[in-house]
Amino acid sequence: MRQLPRVGITIGDPRGIGPEIISAALSDSQVSALGEYIVIGPSGLVQGHPIRSIGDWTSGGSAPEAGRLSGLAIEAAVRMALAGELDAVVTAPIDKAAFHEGGWHYPGHTEMLQDLAGAPAVSMMMAAEKTRLGAPLRVVLATTHLALRDVPKQLTADLLATQATLTSQSLNRWWGLRSPKIALCAFNPHASDGGLFGDEEERVYRPAIQSLRERGVDVYGPVPADTVFSRALNGEFDAVIAPYHDVGMAPFKTVSFGTGVNVTLGLPFPRTSPDHGTAIDIAGRGSANASSMIEAIRLAVHLAGDFDTFLEDS
Repeated sequence: MRQLPRVGITIGDPRGIGPEIISAALSDSQVSALGEYIVIGPSGLVQGHPIRSIGDWTSGGSAPEAGRLSGLAIEAAVRMALAGELDAVVTAPIDKAAFHEGGWHYPGHTEMLQDLAGAPAVSMMMAAEKTRLGAPLRVVLATTHLALRDVPKQLTADLLATQATLTSQSLNRWWGLRSPKIALCAFNPHASDGGLFGDEEERVYRPAIQSLRERGVDVYGPVPADTVFSRALNGEFDAVIAPYHDVGMAPFKTVSFGTGVNVTLGLPFPRTSPDHGTAIDIAGRGSANASSMIEAIRLAVHLAGDFDTFLEDS
């Protein structure tokens, strides 16, 4: 009999919808049968499941206190994963402003996880193993939360090569893909049309692709943004590296909203999270949709075990 993976689930900001979508997800009989779960966060917010308490939360508490507790939960989850107590971690959304006010000086989850785990490099992948068009779509953001005017300064050949290499290695390790096909989404319209609309494709992408091919990565590109996602959905590519946030997130959420999952690549353990925020404005009303949390838990379970079983259970 297959041993069930042990998954830690952090509550996130206690003022948000994290507690209710976790409760809803773990009440799903199909989800509960897949793994062993430990909720990590303040006591009393999620009933009926084992909890690793990191303190107490009083309804109506302050934003800084909510942020402090959400950070403590992340810290505890990483510590447990590194100690072998957990096979994977799922994180409910945090409020970044409250997180900072609570004393955590990280831009967000990804950077904190990287630091605590001592990972040399990480990538933010948005993964939907089923989309509205049926086929999977996996998008890695080479740069994340930056003003568009700042992207050209940050988008380097080394960055593209590092992100594509990490993506290829992760798809091999966790998804079981022997030689993943990685597409580099172009930066300029029509991949610059030979330099008519910019020089990034020649100056940045060409050396990145050369470096990747020397490393044995099966890389394609630069592929124009207006065709690369359609081609990925048709099965030509296993993942797409997007040069900046919205060029990757807009098509991804169009075909996968509610079922998309944020996966951190490069950590020594799988980490997933829903593809939405805290939704503090609707918390406690009973209207929060748990579908993305359910997918985040399911994917974490299967990445920690055998990805083929994800396809069998889908």
